[in-house]
Amino acid sequence: MAWDWDKLQEQRKKTSGGSSGAPPSMEEVFEKIKGAKKKFPGGTWMIVPVIILIFLGSSCFYTVAVDEVGIIQRFGKYVRTTQPGLNFKLPRGIETITKVKVKYVFKEEFGFRTLQAGVRTQYAPDSSYEIEALMLTGDLNVALVPWIVQYRIKEPFDYLFKVQNVRSTFRDLAEASMRLVVGDSSINEVISKREELAIKDKELLQKYLDEAKTGIQVVTVEMKRTNVPEPVQPSFNEVNQSVQEKERLIYQAKEAYNKVIPAAKGNAEKTIKAAEGYALDRVNRAQGDAARFLDLYAAYAKAEDVTRRRLYLEAMEVILPKLGDKYVVDADQKNLLPLLTLGKPEGGKK
Repeated sequence: MAWDWDKLQEQRKKTSGGSSGAPPSMEEVFEKIKGAKKKFPGGTWMIVPVIILIFLGSSCFYTVAVDEVGIIQRFGKYVRTTQPGLNFKLPRGIETITKVKVKYVFKEEFGFRTLQAGVRTQYAPDSSYEIEALMLTGDLNVALVPWIVQYRIKEPFDYLFKVQNVRSTFRDLAEASMRLVVGDSSINEVISKREELAIKDKELLQKYLDEAKTGIQVVTVEMKRTNVPEPVQPSFNEVNQSVQEKERLIYQAKEAYNKVIPAAKGNAEKTIKAAEGYALDRVNRAQGDAARFLDLYAAYAKAEDVTRRRLYLEAMEVILPKLGDKYVVDADQKNLLPLLTLGKPEGGKK
């Protein structure tokens, strides 16, 4: 059965209200333009200026986001910096605007690349960027030191115009500063003191960036897990075990030292204090005896008989209590033997 194409097109126009779903043909477009020329006052010559005015007007107004600033150039020369909000400039071709994010924190990764961030972050293969992280430490060991640098744009003018390729320059300076810091440290410091080295690298990198006038301010430097290349990993583990064993023995020796030495020092101090006390006591006693002897001599010089009798009585007062039983016997007594048993019970025992 042959199709009647013209009848089919008429049926489609009727069902769609006089307009088909297909795009209009060139003849229909020209017809509409001719109709617009007749309706528009001035003809085609007025349409072109209106289009030019609309184009120029739309290029005069622009909006700067809250985290950006606008850098305006007039015929390529910097003229001013505009703040966030709606702003005005001369039309395109005279003044151009470049928006710079000054509050956004940018990130550069060294020694690795993040392919997809998330709960299960995906990283590029380590071997692809291992050369960036491969460094020589101060004690001539090789280490893999991946790290991250976060930064902001502090001076938009310097960032845009003072350095030709600012991102490449930033990465070169960041790598140079990190290699210098790692080169001044031992492998143990690089592994165990990453925070201290990161702070040192941040200060050094900021110094380099300021000297190069990049307009960049470093926010933070974060050193990732540092390791040694895989071929030397077993040997490095053995070295670490030896170092740990050495530290354990040193700790045990210090523990024994802390037990014995303080005790010995305490005993020595005790002996010294006792000797000093004994010496002080002997000196004081000698000085007291000397002073007492001098006083007795002075009293004896004044009254010899009284002083002599007093000294005798005082001596007897000290001696007699130590003698035990005492018997006073008359000089005329002939037989002393019965007197020796006085006060004793029979059998010779008390």
